[in-house]
Amino acid sequence: MSAPEPAETPAPPAPEAVARHRALFRAIHRRKHPRLRRSDITVTEEAQVKRAVKATALGNAMEWYDFGVYAYLAVIIGKEFFPSGNETAQTLSSLATFAAAFLVRPIGGMFFGPLGDRVGRKKILALTMIMMSSATLAIGLIPSYATLGVWAPVLLVLCRMVQGFSTGGEYGGAATFIAEYAPDKRRGFWGSFLEFGTLIGYTVAAVLVTTLTMLLSDDAMQSWGWRVPFLVAAPLGLIGLYLRLKLDESPAFQKMEDGEGPAAERQKKSFKDSFFGQWRAMLLCIALVAAFNVTDYMLLSYMPTYLTQLGFGETGGLMSIVIVMLILMALINSVGRLSDRIGRKPVLMAGSVGFFVLALPAFLLIKQGGTVPVFAGLLILGLALVCYLGVMSSSLPALFPTDVRYGSLSIGFNISVSLFGGTTPLVVAALIGATGNDLMPAFYTMLAGLVGIIAVAAMKETARKPLEGSPPSVATDEEARELVATQRQQSEA
Repeated sequence: MSAPEPAETPAPPAPEAVARHRALFRAIHRRKHPRLRRSDITVTEEAQVKRAVKATALGNAMEWYDFGVYAYLAVIIGKEFFPSGNETAQTLSSLATFAAAFLVRPIGGMFFGPLGDRVGRKKILALTMIMMSSATLAIGLIPSYATLGVWAPVLLVLCRMVQGFSTGGEYGGAATFIAEYAPDKRRGFWGSFLEFGTLIGYTVAAVLVTTLTMLLSDDAMQSWGWRVPFLVAAPLGLIGLYLRLKLDESPAFQKMEDGEGPAAERQKKSFKDSFFGQWRAMLLCIALVAAFNVTDYMLLSYMPTYLTQLGFGETGGLMSIVIVMLILMALINSVGRLSDRIGRKPVLMAGSVGFFVLALPAFLLIKQGGTVPVFAGLLILGLALVCYLGVMSSSLPALFPTDVRYGSLSIGFNISVSLFGGTTPLVVAALIGATGNDLMPAFYTMLAGLVGIIAVAAMKETARKPLEGSPPSVATDEEARELVATQRQQSEA
């Protein structure tokens, strides 16, 4: 029995038929493409957006505070938790423990992301906050290797893995939450506050570590001072949890739950839908995040260790990084606002090209030593990085539809971070050790920039457009009425 022939795609109507039966074909078009109604449009007042941004950005700051503290104290932690002997081996062991958290991040993303698409963004973001702050607090309470023996590094790795598992559900949920709250025309601006939180977390971590290093003797810092930044995580976590619990669910998710909007019919998708159903967007997400996170972790996490190995003073290196981060914090919202005007792609392309072209000159400056050359090299890297920081939080959620956005973004983001981001300090340190070439970080950064150029060229422009699977989102009722009127005029033209 022969297989049925595939149905042929109907040919478009002849122009003369459309001309003779204009009213009929207009009715058919309206049936297929119904007019936008005022009730279809989400109106989110600025006060609501600010509350959502504040709660999610603080949680993101908490996440990167945790990771920043560990990165800045990697040398001390290596001495505290691993057998004495070779200092290089201790530092590599500490960086390997840092990287261990990233091995479980994809698992966390696969667990929390699809769950966030089913039960809501708010509940999962509250849970990840509790887990992150508890694990960070626990690190500050673990006895040293001299006291506990081999169990000390085992407990350290376990705490880092809890941090990584919870973080797997953090960024994807936070970016999704802000993107679904923000009006379409200002998504870049509001999304930039998420990475503003990243810089706050790193800055607070760096300032606290630097202050303790300046105030305490080396012995005091090694014996108990390093624990203070980890203990601070508890009150920070409670504040973030309080703010998140006070939030309402995102408007896009609420409409989907209520059976409204384009995503309503596709609700309750599985892990398979989140992962395999979005393979093209997933690959693009992985490539963009790889370019972003290699450069991010290179500058904000690995650089203190790199400067120390070059013989630059630990305190001076941290202070230079802090000043660069403060400059980036002053610029990041302007970059997000710029992307709302000219598009995400031009801004991301500028950052990618910047890393590919400027990485080698920047690291050559850093290698010269001295406060001015080091600061100049760090600032060059920072200015390229801020093009990513200001735009990624609005670009990545727009790759995926509402019903699988949290899950798909969390899975893609964390796979990429695990493979390319969190491993950056360990990979670069190992490359320098194997080759003896102090410029390996520059070449690694250039490779990330090249990946970014290719990924940005392949992505679609999403600025000032509704999120896929979500209705249009505006800031005022007047904007909503204007949008409906504009669409009506276009359909009648």
